[in-house]
Amino acid sequence: MTSEPAVAASEPARRTYSYLGPAGTFTEAALAQVPEARGQVWRPVRNVGEALADVVEGRSDAAMIAIENSVDGGVSTAQDALATVPGLRIVGEYLVPVEFVLVGRPGAALADVSLVAAHPVAYAQCLQWLTNALPGHAHIPAASNVASAMGLLDGSSDADAAIAPPGILEHHELELLASNIGDNANAVTRFVLVSRTVAPQPQTGADKTSLIVELPDDHPGALLEMLEQFATRGINLSLLASRPIGDALGRYRFVIDADGHIADERMADALMGLRRFSPRVIFLGSYPRADRAVVRYPDRYSDDVFVEARDWLRGLISGEPGDLT
Repeated sequence: MTSEPAVAASEPARRTYSYLGPAGTFTEAALAQVPEARGQVWRPVRNVGEALADVVEGRSDAAMIAIENSVDGGVSTAQDALATVPGLRIVGEYLVPVEFVLVGRPGAALADVSLVAAHPVAYAQCLQWLTNALPGHAHIPAASNVASAMGLLDGSSDADAAIAPPGILEHHELELLASNIGDNANAVTRFVLVSRTVAPQPQTGADKTSLIVELPDDHPGALLEMLEQFATRGINLSLLASRPIGDALGRYRFVIDADGHIADERMADALMGLRRFSPRVIFLGSYPRADRAVVRYPDRYSDDVFVEARDWLRGLISGEPGDLT
């Protein structure tokens, strides 16, 4: 009697990650840095709203979105979406150098270029190079960095060349006309990986906490009162950006990145202070910094100091003498 062959154990379901597509974008380059995303399903989308909707509605497990650029500042569409779409949590950040290439149709030459397709932001970041290399050129705005190049191939663009990310050359047959044409060699875009709400990852010592905070009302010193919640606890802010709430002129919310983790005593204390102060505090997440730089702070703001002060107060309430060391 022969035994039945063993049934193979079912393979675990692959995870899905949404990113601003198509292939070859800076966002795809950021997603390539996520170890757990390798070998999984990558879902290209057309905009930030679609990426976050994928997460909220369960089509994707997480989405990679750009949130800040070292040259142009915060990405307002991403910041506004995180402020208005509930149920999201940042679980990681990734840095991508902003490099641009000039590409043309196969066989094209730089000397023949007079009309350049480019996303307006990319065009602005390459204007000095273009002025020097192609002083008589004209610009055709494109919907995205990849769309500028795709228009050359599908015939939808009259441009002779396009400004695009270097990754475009890995996916399409294009002529490389010039490399490293960006005017700022240190330009970097910061991306965040966003999932549905989950508990924060454990502390690493090199963490960042992201928040969105609204002021209670418009009065002199209101912003200072909010900032004091961090300053009096020794917490450094690496990002402070204002975005209009939209319900009236002069009403703003503040996008904040603070050095540290919600499990740090000083950060937890600051969040409680914000909660008492602000009508709306959105906790976006505590996660490892992309640069893995350890957060340094004076000894007077260590966790032990906060714990000792809290124990001291509890002792006073219970009737213990408070003047003993």
